[in-house]
Amino acid sequence: MKEAFLNFRRHAALLTSYFAQYAKVRVSYRGDFFISAATSMAATVFSLGFVMVLFKRIPTLANWRMEEVLFLYGYSLIPFGLFNVFSLNLYEFGATYIMEGKFDRVLLRPLSSLFQVVFDAFRIEALQEVVIGLVVVLWASRRLAYHWTVLDVLLLALFALCGGVIYLSVFLFLSTFSFWFEDRIGIHPPFWNLLAFGRYPLSIYSHYIQFLLSWIIPFGFATFYPASRLLGRPEFRVYAPLIPLVAVATFALAATGWRFGLRRYSSTGS
Repeated sequence: MKEAFLNFRRHAALLTSYFAQYAKVRVSYRGDFFISAATSMAATVFSLGFVMVLFKRIPTLANWRMEEVLFLYGYSLIPFGLFNVFSLNLYEFGATYIMEGKFDRVLLRPLSSLFQVVFDAFRIEALQEVVIGLVVVLWASRRLAYHWTVLDVLLLALFALCGGVIYLSVFLFLSTFSFWFEDRIGIHPPFWNLLAFGRYPLSIYSHYIQFLLSWIIPFGFATFYPASRLLGRPEFRVYAPLIPLVAVATFALAATGWRFGLRRYSSTGS
């Protein structure tokens, strides 16, 4: 137990150092950083604008009011923003680490290869998604006369963390395919497009899509089911206790795939 705690403390200290050093480098180019952040923020605001325009055409969406959908949409930005901070290397894993030989240097260091790949670079500007998401959630909850309790705040933090882990685990698992199939683009793009489906009520989709986003690619457990629990929707309340379990299960699956991929990896020799 003591050894596990010391190992955790060591990795936490390394993560802090990784993030601090990367942040220093990133903000040293202020113009590039602020342009990137502004572009990312504009894309987020435009996507929210689409929801507002949509509800000018229709009063409800599958029995969901505009404020409820905005709550769901805003909440979905929080775990997505947390994931986006760490997703850069996963999306470029096949091209940068496998095909260009950067993974060889990772294996030479006396540190977990998975830890190094996930936390070697950060997309700091993605934190704006977390901020905007929180603002939208608070605005929508006020319109809904939602009364926040300490339990609600704790659940929001827990669900957001679990959602970030689910996103990270899914794309980590997809990245492991690069150990077998060397390709610069990988298989991420079609799954990346599925992220948008979780920002709207799953009940508007067919049963096949609902099953896909719940039990095959569990994006629904990252966004829809947590938001439904916070909104007090009784028809989806049964799924709330499963959210941490799904997060643990998806990460365990991704970590297992990573270990098998390491056995398959062969150096580029570069």
